[in-house]
Amino acid sequence: MKKILFFVSSMQGGGAERVAALLCNRWVVQGYKVTLVPTFSGRGTCIYPLDGRVNLVYLADRVGTTRKNPLSMLQRLWAMRQLVRETRADVVLSFLPHVNVAALVATRGLGVPVVVSERTYPPAKQIGPIWPRLRRAVYPWAKRVVMQTASGLDWLARETPGARGVVVPNPCVLPLPEAEPRILPETITRAERKILLGVGRLGEEKQFDLLIAAFVKLAARFPDWDLAILGEGEERAALEAQIAAAGMADRVHLPGRIGNIGDWYQRADLYAMSSRFEGFPNSLLEALAHGLPAVSLDCATGPSDLIREGVNGFLVPPEAGADGLVARLSQLMADPDLRADMSARASEVRDMFSFAKVGAMWDGLLEFKTGE
Repeated sequence: MKKILFFVSSMQGGGAERVAALLCNRWVVQGYKVTLVPTFSGRGTCIYPLDGRVNLVYLADRVGTTRKNPLSMLQRLWAMRQLVRETRADVVLSFLPHVNVAALVATRGLGVPVVVSERTYPPAKQIGPIWPRLRRAVYPWAKRVVMQTASGLDWLARETPGARGVVVPNPCVLPLPEAEPRILPETITRAERKILLGVGRLGEEKQFDLLIAAFVKLAARFPDWDLAILGEGEERAALEAQIAAAGMADRVHLPGRIGNIGDWYQRADLYAMSSRFEGFPNSLLEALAHGLPAVSLDCATGPSDLIREGVNGFLVPPEAGADGLVARLSQLMADPDLRADMSARASEVRDMFSFAKVGAMWDGLLEFKTGE
């Protein structure tokens, strides 16, 4: 029986964490022994459905401290190394740059193959002055470095020529799993209203202030439409102030983190993404898979891998900003026939990025064979 040890930052939310849960569940069904280790010092809880056969171990319980200092870092590396030995892992898998570096350092000299995965486009997200140097130094130690797009792979080749990179996109898995809190769309907006939907963490990188600004410009022209943005984050107060200042509290809704997000995709009429950067945007993939035409800023990676211009949505040059979003959103909001045509093509991503196809890519990458 193959034994997999999987390190991830936390299981409290996020696209990387959801894919980690999906892969763990896949592999225990196939008969592998899987240990999943959230490394976040604050521990937290797992919000994603996990097969009962997945061994969930919190690194914080092993280390016994939430302090962040050189001594606690050494303790965490030692605890990770001990887990490799205890589980007698045949392969170690890691998601996200800080965890990747730690996993490669902790396993050095043990002879266990390590596969690490970046979950965004690295140049677009600052991780401090030291971590990029560490990443450049240790990524060549990995058996494989998984990137989500061809652009990401090009970056890896430039920045770390010794790293062995490969592209594996995120999967589309339907129906989406449900969790708490369950908030139905009809409790937020009336049934006869049309919904422009956005999904993501309320953080600066998602630029939801730009999407709200675009909707404010459209609101008078399209009085039967509302904007709903699902997610939680540190920008909530600023976004709420922006909505209040525009007098849009009855038209723009921030219901928070939603556990039944599939209900919202099914209820919405149009999807929008305003991110400064993405890795491989799960929410955009999910929206298209539910038949939602999409308008997105064409940030460095992600949107152009999913949106076929004029077929299932529109890409907006980032420099066009809110006005660019207004132009394309208004085109779709005003034309139900165009939305219907694009909706029919949007759901084609279900097959292109099916979990069967993407899961098989991971199986092959880790040199697993079903029934082995």
